Amino acid sequence: MTICVEKTGKTVQDAVDAALSELNAGSEDVEIEILEEGNKGFLGIGGKLAKVRVTLKKLQSSESKVDEFLASVFRAMDIDVSVESEHTDEGINVNVKGKDCGSIIGRRGETLDSLQYLASLVANKNSENYVRVTIDVENYRKKREETLVRLANKLASRVVKYRRKITLEPMNPYERRIIHSALQNNRMVETYSVGEEPHRKVVIALRNSRDKRYDNREYNNGMRNH
Repeated sequence: MTICVEKTGKTVQDAVDAALSELNAGSEDVEIEILEEGNKGFLGIGGKLAKVRVTLKKLQSSESKVDEFLASVFRAMDIDVSVESEHTDEGINVNVKGKDCGSIIGRRGETLDSLQYLASLVANKNSENYVRVTIDVENYRKKREETLVRLANKLASRVVKYRRKITLEPMNPYERRIIHSALQNNRMVETYSVGEEPHRKVVIALRNSRDKRYDNREYNNGMRNH
């Protein structure tokens, strides 16, 4: 079904803006046909409003929008990589492969997380149903998750041995969730987060030893406010 509207305005641009507002679309998402140019008349007499017909283009799939966006980014970065995307029940999963992918990942995955955020915005533009976008590079996220799980268990053992809490380095929400999840069934320790973004950190402490006056907003084991 083709969706279009006809709008009038003092100028063609006014009419186009009114149509875009009604369609909740950007100029790149529509085709514009000028029906009447409009004019001011003579001394304000006999003027005519401009009139346009604006038609919503057939929307791309979220997956194709993500593919095009990533391709343009990698061209701009002058990086030769291949992009494989798959639309599943959980969302769009993208795997990037190629040499010299370090610049895509960035320090502790910060660049990759930013790229994933932007791709999510692109995928969900003008979409009624939200779709989750996950981008991985050479299985970096899986390897990072395995590293963090090992770290969590190692530090938990140290907390139990020395009976002193340990505060980890600042992590993003995704990595904090991994730490919380890895230790949520540990009977000896508990985890919680402290600080403000982007310097929020996970604390591993002996279970039930936590000072209740400290950051009462958090639930143990990362159930919220990771």
